[in-house]
Amino acid sequence: MPTDSAGRLRPEFVEWMQGLDAGWVTTTPGITRAAMLTALGNGVVLQQAAEAVRLLAPPLPRHGCCLAA
Repeated sequence: MPTDSAGRLRPEFVEWMQGLDAGWVTTTPGITRAAMLTALGNGVVLQQAAEAVRLLAPPLPRHGCCLAA
């Protein structure tokens, strides 16, 4: 569920939505719920970043040594 019993956003849900391993942020000792959400909100969604690099990066030039003979 995306929310807890009080209707607040669950950090575990945000962690899952970002594609992070369970507990990547939410099992950090001594971190508050608000700090978890801040950390997750400031994080980079790795899948989105990888797709952006793939779409925006120019193709690598082909060199003679890399071409099949």
